[in-house]
Amino acid sequence: MPNLHPTDQIDQVTERVALLLRRYEELQQVNSQLAEQVSLLSQERDSLRSRLSAARARVDALIERLPEAADPAASPFAEPAR
Repeated sequence: MPNLHPTDQIDQVTERVALLLRRYEELQQVNSQLAEQVSLLSQERDSLRSRLSAARARVDALIERLPEAADPAASPFAEPAR
């Protein structure tokens, strides 16, 4: 690599610093967008967990209302005899 004049070296460093600053700003913007996505997805996850819990409670309540079969084989859910 040929020896560069000091002002050429300063210009190169200046260009590289400017490029790094632009890249840093881009990465900050992407990071901000990703943080927003994480927040939205966390809210959606929490909502789905809440809905799942409510659905489980409803299913459990329905199961409690089912009459108990005296003979487990009489249950429509019992496996057939082999």
